[in-house]
Order: sequence, then C-alpha cells, then structure tokens
Amino acid sequence: MNRTFRFFFFLFIFHSSICYSQETYFPEKGLWEEKTPEMLGVNIEKLLKAMDFARAAESESDKNLKKAHYLGGFGREPFGFPIGPMKSRGEATGLIIYKGYIVGKWGTPDRVDLTFSVAKSMLSSVVGLAVDRGIIGSETDLVFPYMAPIIPYDPQLAYRNKADHLMEEDVFDLFDTPHNRKITWEHLLRQTSDWEGTLWGKPDWADRPKASYSSSWMDRPRNEPGTVYTYNDTRVNVLALAALNVWRKPLPVVLREKIMDKIGASLTWRWTGYENSYVVLDGQIMQSVSGGSHWGGGLFINAYDQARFGYLTLRDGKWKDEQLISSAWLKKSRTPTAVQRGYGFMNYYLNTDRKEIPAAPESAFFHIGAGTNMIYVDEEHELVIVARWIKNSEKATLVELILDALPEK
Repeated sequence: MNRTFRFFFFLFIFHSSICYSQETYFPEKGLWEEKTPEMLGVNIEKLLKAMDFARAAESESDKNLKKAHYLGGFGREPFGFPIGPMKSRGEATGLIIYKGYIVGKWGTPDRVDLTFSVAKSMLSSVVGLAVDRGIIGSETDLVFPYMAPIIPYDPQLAYRNKADHLMEEDVFDLFDTPHNRKITWEHLLRQTSDWEGTLWGKPDWADRPKASYSSSWMDRPRNEPGTVYTYNDTRVNVLALAALNVWRKPLPVVLREKIMDKIGASLTWRWTGYENSYVVLDGQIMQSVSGGSHWGGGLFINAYDQARFGYLTLRDGKWKDEQLISSAWLKKSRTPTAVQRGYGFMNYYLNTDRKEIPAAPESAFFHIGAGTNMIYVDEEHELVIVARWIKNSEKATLVELILDALPEK
C-alpha cells in the first residue's frame, strides 16, 4: 500500500467514524442508554448539584391528589368536584437527556403518575395528526362543519319513558350557538375560543372563575374568537371531543398507534376521561378523554415515556427514519399566540423574550402541567429535562443549573 493510498484510506476511515459518532441516537423500547456525564463533557459536580436542588425543591402539596385537589383552588370552584380517576403521586422525580443519552436521573422515573396538563400536548398532537392526514383540512377551518350531533351514552336512558321528556334533546351539539359557530380548530388549540356551554357537567364559566365577575359569569358578553387568551379545561375537553368525532376512534388508540408505540413507549401509560364522558359513535361506546387532570382523569405516565415524547419533539417530530408528526405542525405549535406570546398550541409553553426561563435560549419550549410536571425541550443544547413534582417557582432555577453543567458550545 503506497503512502498516498494509505493517507486517503485512513482519511476515509476517520471521516466515517466521525459520521457514525454523530448519528442521532434513538432509544429502543425498554432500553435507554445511559452515559456518565464525563463521557459527554458534562460537569459531574454541577449536575449533581442540580439534581440535589430538584429533590429539595419538591412540591409541598399533599401526595394524596384527592386531598390536594380540595385543599387547593380547584376544589373550591363551582362544580369543582372530581369526576375522573385520581392517584396519589410519587416523590420528586426526573431525567436529564443530553445528546440523546440519559446523563442524570433522580426519584422513581418508572413510576406511573398523573401528568396533568402535559396531556394537552398529546391532545394537540393527535389534532396535528388529523391535519397532517387531511382528516381536518386546516387548523384554520371552522370546527362546526366537521361536527355531527353527539350521542351521550347513558345506560339509564333505556329505562326512561321518552314521553315524560318530550322537551329534552337526546343529543347535543358542541357548536350550536352563533358564537361557537365562529370558532376554528386553531382557536381551541391556542385557548382563545371563548367557547360557551357546559360539557361533562362542567360549565365553561366554572373553571377558574374570577370572584369579581360572579354576577356576570353566565351572561357576560363573549369575546370574539382569537382575541382573548383564557386557560380553560372545559374548552380543552371540547377540543378532545371534537377530535374524537373526526378520528371516529378513541384518542388513546390514535396516540398509541401513531406515536407512542413507534417511539418505544412502555405499556404502562393510560389516557382516560371521566366517569360520565362516554358517547356512542359508529355503534360503539367510546370515552372522550380529558386534556388534563383538573377534575381527575387525564394521562397516567412514567418519566421515561414523558422523556420519549419530549425527545420526539426535540427531533422535530421524527423518530429514526419516520416522520411521526410533521415538521410543519411542530413549527405551528411553537408559534406564539398573538394575545399570549408565551403560549403556542396547547400545551407548548414558549420562552418568548426569555421570560419564562431567562437562562435558557428563546427557542426552548416546555410541555407543562400542574404538579409541577415539566418536559423541557432545548434544541440548541440537544437537551430534554423531565422534572416531576417540582415547585413551579423553582423550575427555571433547575434548568439554569443543568445548563451550567453542560460543556461550553
């Protein structure tokens, strides 16, 4: 082998090894490779300090989530009683995923707990899948043309004489008022719809009502859709039921088939609705899920599966060689809402103007639910952080401490 040939041969081998080392890692089902922080240039002392901080910053709310519900604000709302399953939570828990590998963990990451409004990110994802497949033409479409009458499932109806209920409807329509007919899918996704009505026994006005407006809760003027942001779980549940109607099969099935199975999620997650959120669709009894756990129900999931979903969004919706959620949809999900710049599609919280987490890049985003449950996603640093049951006021500090442990770019 002459000198010139040998040089180019070893150059080829060296280049190939670099390309291989830079190949994006995706964990297989049931196995997520761990690397020591030192292997990836992460400062171990600083990382341990961050994890100690996460443990010390555990939420002080009662671990019995039923008690926490009634001791907190939700239990004191009108119609505030839970109507879905609840589960006592675990200890402060988390994972740090850097360049695809686990470099830190604390608590019990394999424990299945409620994740509250992180479920909204799952909900917006299945709506995005419907748009990607043309089931919904565009998120800017009005919703009411897609909707059929809703047939609630109530086994007691079989024993009721309809002659005694001549003036009562057997079905209901989510968008049968002049105001609601103006609502688009995007209005619901951005929580700017101001949808009016009652769903599953929860009136829209009963979610986080302002005491000073109590005299006008039920008859106040409606805001034009798109003009006012209001975080409201009744309206989130409207989106879930509307999405069920266009998919014509339970949303947990859609999520499992199109996303969770493909990213190697465990078999332990469950997405539920309420005891009274069943409908009859295509001759089958189906449960409409909730987009959170405000009144119980929602997404039961472990930290590893949360991290897989966060990692999917870090990789722009692509897992290995398959584009599961379109890049276009994720770009829209991260576009600030005009009247709430720190919010995209539910439940993508944005770091617009670096207000939410000053130490993080503006491009970072977070799937967040009460608890606090946070999936922090940072493309610039190839970083995903799952933090469960941390005080909301401390999440920014945790991210700052972890970022400080990473090697300088």
